[in-house]
Amino acid sequence: MPPLARRNLFHDKVRAAVTLTGVVFAVVLMVVQLGLFVGFTVTTSGIIDHSGADLWVVSHNTPYIEQGTPMPEQKYYNALVTPGVERADKYIVRWGEWLTPRGSQESVQIVGFNPNTGFGGPWNVVAGRVEDLKTPDAVMIDELYKEKLGVTRIGEVVEITGRRAKVVGFTRGIRAFTTTPYVFTSFKNALDFTREREDQTIFLLVKAKPGADLEQVRRDLKARLGDVDVLTAAEFSSMTRHYWMFTTGAGMGILISALLGLVVGVVVVAQTIYATTMDHIREFGTLKAMGAPNRYIYRVIFTQAGISAVLGYLIAMGVSIFVVRGSQQGGASIVVPYSLDAAIFVLTLAMCMTAALVSINKVTSLDPAMVFKQ
Repeated sequence: MPPLARRNLFHDKVRAAVTLTGVVFAVVLMVVQLGLFVGFTVTTSGIIDHSGADLWVVSHNTPYIEQGTPMPEQKYYNALVTPGVERADKYIVRWGEWLTPRGSQESVQIVGFNPNTGFGGPWNVVAGRVEDLKTPDAVMIDELYKEKLGVTRIGEVVEITGRRAKVVGFTRGIRAFTTTPYVFTSFKNALDFTREREDQTIFLLVKAKPGADLEQVRRDLKARLGDVDVLTAAEFSSMTRHYWMFTTGAGMGILISALLGLVVGVVVVAQTIYATTMDHIREFGTLKAMGAPNRYIYRVIFTQAGISAVLGYLIAMGVSIFVVRGSQQGGASIVVPYSLDAAIFVLTLAMCMTAALVSINKVTSLDPAMVFKQ
């Protein structure tokens, strides 16, 4: 690493701070925008991804999970006797109205599942037990929505669609991509809360026997159940994400914001690195006048860009930790998996090196005689 690169970068402390601030701002902006995008995609299909089911049986042409339509209960019994099926559960995801203790009304999504198997049930339970949902009128919500739903502790009684409900537990991190919280309960309780008929279900969650050919099980279910779609969990998750991401204004808005954040980040980093190089243009001219080869000057510029990228990235990720943690207590979900961390580092390095290339073009065409001019 050429010592000149470090000296150029840190000789002027104010300029170094400005350079790193520009990189940090750009990286934090990318983390927030891309993290919001990832968070949106994760929350739209969260209960599908955590269901534990191999296959989802849905009514024909169901576009996403919130749009499920009832199917006869007989399909549940037909699924149970299908070759290769270890077990199947009836499942409900339906809208409901939550009446808080203070009298206000909030829309919620009732999620009814079989507490004996846990398929499609809550995860990250921090208070209470999933087994507690077997009791009549029992429900479980995420602690993020306590204030919104007017709940402070386990044991409080509320009203859902005109029926009594008792909070028996809390989860952590199960947020809805809208402002409508999930309310987990048993399938039997969900029928009461949603006023669905007892001889119907919205979905069937299927677990295949160990070693069974999943594609063959799917074909057998389709042939036996008739006018339904049989989807893998990954397929149904992808369909739900695609619907909310590309056919609604909310998804497109977040996607456009992420792309704009990326563009702004690139521009800020490019301008910052270019300005740093231009501030030392006379020094590079001096080097050329002294006979320094171009490859040495290139190494200096690339090293400056690399140092800026690494330091800026490390500082930005430290700042981003607080931003992401803060979002966990708010309505917006910022999710930054390790793969995104790595991608942003590579992107930051690429942006800084690209900006260095622009600077190199300027230095390459530099006339060494300029150092002798006033």
